[in-house]
Amino acid sequence: MKFDSLSDRSKGIFFIVMSAFGFAMMSAFVKLSGDLPSLQKTFFRNIVSVAVAASIIIKNKGTFFGKKENQKLLILRSTLGTLGILFNFYSIDKLVLSDANMLNKLSPFFSIIFSTIFLKEKMKPKQGIVVSMACTGAFIGSLFIIKPSFNLETIPALIGLLGGISAAGAYTCVRGLGNKEKPNTIVFYFSFFSSMVTLPLMLGVYKPMSIQQLAYLLLAGVFASLGQFGITLAYKFAPAKEISIFDYTNIIFSALISLILFGVLPDWVSVVGYVIIFLASFAIFAFNKKLDKEK
Repeated sequence: MKFDSLSDRSKGIFFIVMSAFGFAMMSAFVKLSGDLPSLQKTFFRNIVSVAVAASIIIKNKGTFFGKKENQKLLILRSTLGTLGILFNFYSIDKLVLSDANMLNKLSPFFSIIFSTIFLKEKMKPKQGIVVSMACTGAFIGSLFIIKPSFNLETIPALIGLLGGISAAGAYTCVRGLGNKEKPNTIVFYFSFFSSMVTLPLMLGVYKPMSIQQLAYLLLAGVFASLGQFGITLAYKFAPAKEISIFDYTNIIFSALISLILFGVLPDWVSVVGYVIIFLASFAIFAFNKKLDKEK
């Protein structure tokens, strides 16, 4: 079966799974890079994406900064995306890799909510009830992962949660840009914006790196590019309510990578949280499939 013959939903699923793998590998290399400032990691992660996106734009004779009428949305996407990365990298440094990624993967739930509110993507009353219940379940699941103790140990997990919310806002902007801008332009704009914002901040906290650490960060950038292009194309083809469940393949990838590279698996309490959040997201996906059959 040719790729072009696939439905938009199937294409969205393919690209979101590709993105999940890319971001899981990115997170692993970020963690392997060791005790470096999050700003430094963010800069090197993004500068690779700038180079990759720029080369594609030049090859296809595209535009780097998009159309005038899309600037507000591109800037908002870039701002939220940058915050999401900083929050996520901080939590990756402080938490078990799969824990950090699971908190970040609360973003699909918020993407559904944001898309309904800001993009006016229609949702039937029954669907709204299911989404509300699923989001409540996801919040309960996140508590199992955060394990709040109301002291400083809770901060990395809460920052990880904020990373998921910021990412959801960024992905909603990507969905809003839809066919208005090319994926290459969206990725370049975000990566360039983030690099320029973090560069002066990074210089203030810069730590010398070994060749190995630099290599890890450059590899993180390569896989981040895979993740960025994947998520941009995924939400171009299909709305969050149809494909968000497949973003959770990131957790499977992350758990396997965490075991292979770090010899670490999440504890049983975190696993309970993963299961609750996964079941909640699956409920949304199953309900949407049911609605499709009724049409």
